[in-house]
Amino acid sequence: MQGGPHFTIKNETKGKLPRLPFVRIKEKILGKKYELDFVFVTPERSKMLNLIYREKNKPTNVLAFPLSASAGHIIICPEKARVEAPEFDKTPLEFIGFLFIHALLHLKGLTHGSRMESEERKFYALLMRGSSPSRIHGKKNMRRN
Repeated sequence: MQGGPHFTIKNETKGKLPRLPFVRIKEKILGKKYELDFVFVTPERSKMLNLIYREKNKPTNVLAFPLSASAGHIIICPEKARVEAPEFDKTPLEFIGFLFIHALLHLKGLTHGSRMESEERKFYALLMRGSSPSRIHGKKNMRRN
């Protein structure tokens, strides 16, 4: 599925793609010219990639790979996000949106901390208009699996 001239979305799962404004959020955070490949993967593929790149033998919810200053790759496991969403006081759709924002901010160069959390709140409010600010980080802060 093509999301724009510099944004490709691919679904390797059997599920439907979430209906979220991925292009708009990507452009607000990284700009229109940033080249991004975004892939939804199965838990098995997520586990394999997490083992290869992070030496962790379990599936992860999201991975972000900066390829250059103007290109990157994001992988999200929707099944892992669905299972973890209640831990963050979010619906699966909200949590996938949050994970996408989180990954985009990593591609922009941010690391975990108060600045990143502030940016996450700002962009999440744009993505999920009408959501309560207290639901931005939910019960837990974002953590690596």
